[in-house]
Amino acid sequence: MAKSTLKEKIGYGFGDMSSSMFWKIFSYYLPFFYSNIFGLSLVDAGVLVLVTRIWDAVSDPMMGVISDRTNTKWGKYRPYLLWVAPFFSICGILLFTTPDLDYAGKLIWAYVTYILMMTVYTGINVPYGAMLGVMTDDTNEKTVFSSFRMFFAYGGSFVSLFLWEPLTNLMGGYNTPGGWFWAMVVIAAACFVMFLLCFFMTKEHLKTVSTVSVGSDFKALLSNKPWWLLIGAALCFNLFNTVRGATVAYFFQDIIGPSVTLAFFGIVFAFYAGLFLGVGEVSNMVGVASCVPISNKLGKKTTFILVNASLFVLSVLFFFIPCTPTGYWLMLIAQIVISILTGIMSPLVWSMYADVSDYAELEFHTASTGLIFSSSSMAQKFGGAIGGAAVLWLLSGFGYITDPDILKAGHVVQPEDALSCLRWLMSFIPACVALLSMCIVWFYPLTTERINKINAELKQIRSIED
Repeated sequence: MAKSTLKEKIGYGFGDMSSSMFWKIFSYYLPFFYSNIFGLSLVDAGVLVLVTRIWDAVSDPMMGVISDRTNTKWGKYRPYLLWVAPFFSICGILLFTTPDLDYAGKLIWAYVTYILMMTVYTGINVPYGAMLGVMTDDTNEKTVFSSFRMFFAYGGSFVSLFLWEPLTNLMGGYNTPGGWFWAMVVIAAACFVMFLLCFFMTKEHLKTVSTVSVGSDFKALLSNKPWWLLIGAALCFNLFNTVRGATVAYFFQDIIGPSVTLAFFGIVFAFYAGLFLGVGEVSNMVGVASCVPISNKLGKKTTFILVNASLFVLSVLFFFIPCTPTGYWLMLIAQIVISILTGIMSPLVWSMYADVSDYAELEFHTASTGLIFSSSSMAQKFGGAIGGAAVLWLLSGFGYITDPDILKAGHVVQPEDALSCLRWLMSFIPACVALLSMCIVWFYPLTTERINKINAELKQIRSIED
């Protein structure tokens, strides 16, 4: 097989740069948008987030099966980048549109646009993820592709998160529906261009053909022990990220305060949610760049366990950081280290899904790359759903105030129970999730030696078939 080029790796990265710009805004700002801008109650917003992602549990595997059985001159998965990109951008804009309707009408609008957005996201992101399984047959090269993917993803996330609040202010105001709508128009246009770049700069090098029925594909998937363990661990990883990320906007609004500044060598700058999240995305990029040398030296499984152990410790320590000028610097440092660690995890998980796909091809004689990668998308969305809904429901249960009339009157002092809940959501709760993820992957059987043996056997089989 021809060796993949730098152009292909960069092109592949553009795809997740586009997806992540949308995904991080959805994960970190959409709950805040629904409760504080759009006007939904915390309970209704939480149910909306959860119900929408349940639909994804159906649509993701469906899209995986469809893309596995697509055959065009461009390959199985790559054509969807071209076909779905326009709808991806349009649905993102609709999601952040606030119609002039009564409460019931707005709730219906929110359900329809959110379900549409997640369906389209599935339609482009599942095939995009599955491309990793057919762009190279080298397990280390897959980690390199994953690293390019996540490096670009975090770069896009940094841009969208760092600029989101300034962009909304420029477009009409952070606390106005119009500001959020026009900010999303700008982001959506950029995402459309990046998906086109991904399509034109990449190529599928491997041709895989499933020799079994759709039912057999699903049966093989359900019998795939490494898949079950990895999807559980990945769901926890996404839950960790979403709980922390979805809490940040509330944390800064009500605990840090809207007008906190920090000084660095005489330079004074605002310490706000977008900066905190944006610094995290840059730190994620450092982690992504570290993933290949670390995982090659330690092995993927060991790296996964050590990273989660570190996330557990750092999350617990975050609770004890005081809200003082020194404490704000410590929060920023903790965010940097935590984000470097999650940056290591992101390409690692995608590379491990590619290994699970190879295991399935050898063990069950099924080329179900799309179906397996759709499960990773499903884990991402379920983690986001559970995390986003949990944040909203917990805040509601502890008395967090979202009444529009009260909020319009000025800065609101939230109940002490709600403030304590915010602190737990940034510390002990994600710490427990990291611990659970570490325990699950302890039983993951695809060690480095096992994967090397699988790849060697597959290479022989594929050469005989050719």
